[in-house]
Amino acid sequence: MSPMTPARVTGTPGRTRVLVVGGGITGLAAAHRLRGLLGPDAEIIVAEQSNRLGGKIHTVEFAGRTVETGAESLLAARPEAVGLARDVGLGDAIVHPSNLKPALSIGGELIDFPAGHMMGIPGDPADVAAIADAKERPDDGLPILEPGQDLSVGALVRARLGDDILDRLVAPMLGGVYAGDVDRLSVRAVMPQLAAALERHARLTDAVNEIKRPRTGKPVFATIEGGLDRLVTATSAAARAEVRLGMTVRELRQTPYGWEAIAGPVPDPIKITADAVVLAVPASPATELLRGVEPQAAAALSGVAYASVALAAFAFDQVDLPERSGFLTPASEGKTVKAATFASKKWPHLGRRRQIVRVSMGRIGEEALLQYDDATLAKTALRELGEHLGRRLPEPVEQRIDRWGGALPQYAPGHDARIAAAREALGSERRIAIAGAAVDGVGIAACVASGQRAAEDIAAQLIEHSN
Repeated sequence: MSPMTPARVTGTPGRTRVLVVGGGITGLAAAHRLRGLLGPDAEIIVAEQSNRLGGKIHTVEFAGRTVETGAESLLAARPEAVGLARDVGLGDAIVHPSNLKPALSIGGELIDFPAGHMMGIPGDPADVAAIADAKERPDDGLPILEPGQDLSVGALVRARLGDDILDRLVAPMLGGVYAGDVDRLSVRAVMPQLAAALERHARLTDAVNEIKRPRTGKPVFATIEGGLDRLVTATSAAARAEVRLGMTVRELRQTPYGWEAIAGPVPDPIKITADAVVLAVPASPATELLRGVEPQAAAALSGVAYASVALAAFAFDQVDLPERSGFLTPASEGKTVKAATFASKKWPHLGRRRQIVRVSMGRIGEEALLQYDDATLAKTALRELGEHLGRRLPEPVEQRIDRWGGALPQYAPGHDARIAAAREALGSERRIAIAGAAVDGVGIAACVASGQRAAEDIAAQLIEHSN
């Protein structure tokens, strides 16, 4: 065999084989659901370009504690992520944060983040009068959105409640979640429940009050004691997939019998045959793989931009931190630090012998920030953290910097419609599905749901094809 002739990986005759491209939590959730739907005899391959599974989930030992260097928590208000944790045997390891509330850092002062809002949009402007000048603008009596219509979060809030609410409340919230620009983020993609309510209401506050989460006393967030890497490991084990780390899938080809994937290094390629494929990778590699398969789907994904962020973690032996879970700050404050989490206060299971603080830096368009060396980023983060807290902080006993280049997808208005069109173009019989943060939302819960949906679609097509 010549060096350029792909080595061929074929399945066992009579056994279904599915290739999952991407070993983040989306791909692993897809593999796990596929195992449950297709049974023990199915061959499931997970091809991951990097040398580890988990994607944006990465737990490390830091100052004698397990600390997340990427995604920090599960959205417990949704069922998918905590449900997966229970399914893979981690139900007893699910822990919840303290009851401490976050703050806003404005003018060097920490102010209570007001209650009664939806992603910073208040149900009553009076609730936020101490922070922002807000008065709802007159309406024309017609629903704000027509079915299928979309607009940016910035355009919606600015027109209905004014710049102050947008800059001081909504932008910090979305900056923390998406590192995004409110004028480039889709209402339908980042707040789907609100978008649906806007089709029924002429006033933004009425729509917010319709869907605002009631105070049930149940925690909104959760994590796994011992680190979220445990969810990655347990899901991978339960999926019983053949995991191939360091394997880049570079090309997909549809055949009369299913799919061929060209993977591995260019000088020594590997050909993988499969009955079906799940693409659980970011927008750029998904675009390249789909370009020769379905140009319309590739075009939809090619328009998804990404923001980059840097995270600094500090451990202190003795430091006076406020009794809060952390803070957010508006971009108008002119700080590099956009948010901080007082991890040891937020997560009681970490203990308080040492205080752990996570600091987030970077918004869309600030990619140059990641080019600074670790020492410069850490020094900036520590200095600005002290400015936000109004005191000079002691030197940490340990610190680390983690960069996440192209970490957070940005959903421009019309995103949902473009992804729906991409899925329609891929069809319901070709046995290929797209999944992940690039298409269905950020956060572990959204990614788990996306992977599970893709698995269910693929399993249904495979079962129908075999009948």
